[in-house]
Amino acid sequence: MLKKSLWSSFATDPEKYPKLNKDIAVDVAIIGGGITGITTAQALTERGYTVAVLEARSVGHGTTGHSTGNLYIIIDELLSSLKSKYDKDVVIRVIESRKAALEKIEENVEKFGIDCDFSRQPLFLYEDVNNMKILEEIKAAKEINLAFTELSEDFPFEQDNGIRFDHQAQFNPLLYVLGLAASLDKEKCSIYENTAVRSVEEQKDRVLVNTSEAIVAAKYAVHATHTPKGLELQYHTTLGSYREYGVAAKLESTSYPQGIFWGYYNEQKYSIRSYSRGDENYLIAVGSPHKVGQAENNQKHVEDLVAFIQEQFIVGQITHTWGGQNYKPADLLPFIGRKTKNSREFIATGFSTDGLIYGALSANIIADKIEDKFNRFEDLYEAARHQPTKSAKKFVKENVNVAGEFLKDLSFKGDDKDLMEIPPGEAAIITRNGEKVAVYREPNGEYKIVSALCTHMACMVHWNNVEESWDCPCHGSRFDTSGEVIEGPAYNALPKKIIE
Repeated sequence: MLKKSLWSSFATDPEKYPKLNKDIAVDVAIIGGGITGITTAQALTERGYTVAVLEARSVGHGTTGHSTGNLYIIIDELLSSLKSKYDKDVVIRVIESRKAALEKIEENVEKFGIDCDFSRQPLFLYEDVNNMKILEEIKAAKEINLAFTELSEDFPFEQDNGIRFDHQAQFNPLLYVLGLAASLDKEKCSIYENTAVRSVEEQKDRVLVNTSEAIVAAKYAVHATHTPKGLELQYHTTLGSYREYGVAAKLESTSYPQGIFWGYYNEQKYSIRSYSRGDENYLIAVGSPHKVGQAENNQKHVEDLVAFIQEQFIVGQITHTWGGQNYKPADLLPFIGRKTKNSREFIATGFSTDGLIYGALSANIIADKIEDKFNRFEDLYEAARHQPTKSAKKFVKENVNVAGEFLKDLSFKGDDKDLMEIPPGEAAIITRNGEKVAVYREPNGEYKIVSALCTHMACMVHWNNVEESWDCPCHGSRFDTSGEVIEGPAYNALPKKIIE
């Protein structure tokens, strides 16, 4: 079984981009090379701006390459959740904005001939017991005149209630982003991989983006990193960082029903779809969400997902497992636009699990703002907004959770272990000379030892035994076993430590 996303198995010969090793100047520096960053680069270069995309690892292989590849106009939290916080007009405009983004993705696929298996598909919502969720969704859809059909008895999966939304879509998200990146005007856009940003300094008439080896001077900077980098507490305190898992299993034929299936089994949501490329046919299931760094045993989440897919469907070998991260906004809408009222920095965050659509939508809103052009959806997602009546309950819940994790770890003394007691392939937090250190013992017996305190806000990291990473339970930063940042708001690596 491969511990990587299914999509990465089909990106066998991606274009390689250089590492930035000299100072440059451009109109816009974009931090992050996923669907948000690459689509923003496309939108800006088409308007004549020069752009540098700075990707810490490989283009498309972050959150985008670990998503479901589903494209839909409703939201992950469902229409009924939106309707509980906003009036009818806002809900309709959210749907319209997401529809426009889906159409932009389809336009790009056709315009640039991107081979990413894009196809229009229906979205099915169903539940195995009558817990009223689908009935609430039917009511919300009727109130905004969104077309749907109720499921008939010949629906292929057992269900108590269900509805269908037609003309949604699916694709291979990694192949899409790689294809879009390859199509960009190379005279106006430079892409750099393995180029981690260490800090961003906003000045009166420019922004300096500092990487490990160079400085990018730009008129504007865009944080296309799924969550803003640095100590942007006005955003981090309104976002909950969550992780969930995906598994792929071989299918014996292409006769499996086509479409996006959101099933609620005992009130647990699973996202299910099939995928075929060439002679390879797969079933994909995504679920088992939990707060980043707060799972007692990450492996158990994957095992539960594998058990679910094997119990519910006739599948062959489990071929891939992977994890994906999302940031849920307290008021259900993402933050897209200027960091503050007159800032030269732009952010796009709080996408929940709807990042493919919101990534494409962000690109157009941000490009319009940089061009000083009105965008009809900008007010919906204004990054500097403050909506206490719509976010208070979840805001309090998330921050109590963060405070609880911080206080709990303050009292944790570290495992009372010698290095030799840590089995090969496993990890532990231990205390040496009054300092907590994170120790990973490689299968060959060698040790990787780093500080156990996250470089974002000094919360203690926790071991993720599925993805072999150190995950911060406070704001979702993740680090590899060498301490390098994988994702999240942290700029800097966990410092390496030596134990005598």
